[in-house]
Amino acid sequence: QVQLVESGGGLVQAGGSLRLSCAASGRTSRTTAMGWFRQAPGQERDFVTAISRWGDGTTYADSVKGRFTISRDNAKNTVYLQMNSLKPEDTAVYYCAATTSPYGSSWSRASSYDYWGQGTQVTVSS
Repeated sequence: QVQLVESGGGLVQAGGSLRLSCAASGRTSRTTAMGWFRQAPGQERDFVTAISRWGDGTTYADSVKGRFTISRDNAKNTVYLQMNSLKPEDTAVYYCAATTSPYGSSWSRASSYDYWGQGTQVTVSS
């Protein structure tokens, strides 16, 4: 099992920045990638970004390219999501997830992830 705990959410004005963290514990050696998803009220859970186990591969949703950056520190078993130039439409609960799938093409699908955190709220005011 892998346990994931997100932190760093909050309220920020449009144009501001936030950094989310996801601390992983347990059998993290089994995971091949970590991802961030978000879910706004009444909407489906959407892919934001993912990073490979060694950090040599990343992928982003078009809506966040150039504004968000995913990174990881394997020594700390932590994945980060730096969010800049935030917009009101970025408001959502952000979830960290871990997958054991070896197929990079699957990392944008929520169904590919085996473990999920509890989520952290990000609210961007206009």
